Amino acid sequence: MSDILKPETPEQVLEAVQWAASEQVPLELRGAGSKAGLGRPMDGLKCLDLSGLTGINYYEPAELVMSAAAATPMADVERALAEKNQQLAFEPPDMGRLLGGVPGLATLGGTLACNLAGPRRVKAGAARDHFLGFQAVSGRGEVFKSGSRVVKNVTGFDLSKLIAGSHGTLAVITEATVKVVPTPEKVRTVLIRWAQDGIYDHGGVKAMNDAMATPHEVSGAAHLPAALAKHSAVDFVAETGRAITALRVEGPGPSVEHRCRELRQLLGKYGATEELHSANSKVLWKEIRDVSYFSHEQERVIWRLSVPPAEGSRVALKILEGNPGEALYDWAGGLIWLALKPREDALAEVVRRHVNEAGGHATLFRAPAEVRRAVSVFHPLDPAVQAITKRIKEGFDPNGILNPGRMYEGM
Repeated sequence: MSDILKPETPEQVLEAVQWAASEQVPLELRGAGSKAGLGRPMDGLKCLDLSGLTGINYYEPAELVMSAAAATPMADVERALAEKNQQLAFEPPDMGRLLGGVPGLATLGGTLACNLAGPRRVKAGAARDHFLGFQAVSGRGEVFKSGSRVVKNVTGFDLSKLIAGSHGTLAVITEATVKVVPTPEKVRTVLIRWAQDGIYDHGGVKAMNDAMATPHEVSGAAHLPAALAKHSAVDFVAETGRAITALRVEGPGPSVEHRCRELRQLLGKYGATEELHSANSKVLWKEIRDVSYFSHEQERVIWRLSVPPAEGSRVALKILEGNPGEALYDWAGGLIWLALKPREDALAEVVRRHVNEAGGHATLFRAPAEVRRAVSVFHPLDPAVQAITKRIKEGFDPNGILNPGRMYEGM
């Protein structure tokens, strides 16, 4: 039998999983493979190729709801939404190039299974917050569903929140339903240009937190040190030679103009402020969303840190003391992308010590397979949480056939 099972329908997915469960054959779930390098390596497993499950099954712009097969490319989803002047509020990132592949392959199911969200998370929430429902096959070989095709729904326990971020270890999603929103009329970005010399990470995080504390509905807050800003495709950002703090404002034209004016007045104390209009704003926030600044040196190790926003620069700079690397700050400092010089231990002990002190968590997002075998990719679980996680895994997948070990060894 081939090492690849490629179902074309949800019924065939059910048959494949039932066979694997009865024979206790572990499966590696794969859509387009854009995130194959994310998580612990799974070597030598039979692949359940879901790429045949594509297509938008239901889209009601007036109801702000869309349902699509799991392997539907995000590009197709976004194109269909753009035709109706709508979008996904959680701003799904395309991590293909960051993970050593090509862009444009991300799928709806993979994005939700990994709970990936872009810069707008500070205002709109995570992917799981827009995940209304799904149909799936459990590791028991049973079809089940949760949620529905309405924005307001009460159906008991919200399994969508559990499946989002499970990285395919609990169930095979065959169809997903998401909430959509209107595209804002206007997008502008207020930029703070910091003085040419010195490191301004602390100041950038302080400015972002000041902006987020206002009533001006900032929908993106990121800080680019000068070494990263120079890689931007936006000339104004790249040519300054300075660190840049970016604050995005979206909405009706007059409102955006008023809020940008107020933010510039508030933040002028930190340095010269400028504005990017819609076209350049979209380019800049796509770069930040996809972490494109770290795509050009694939040998570097990439960490994704989640910490209290006010602690962002302190945590990053502590880790970088004596350790060559660069930091990109998103989510007002709450999300830190670290690119570090390659090491066999990925500097895991240092990274997690400082992240733990801040009450956050760290994910080894990109590293060679041998490093991801030796180092815990996802943040280690304390014994109580590990026991709960193991019971959940056993409830959905008692034989451990779905992406075994993808997140944690033995689960």
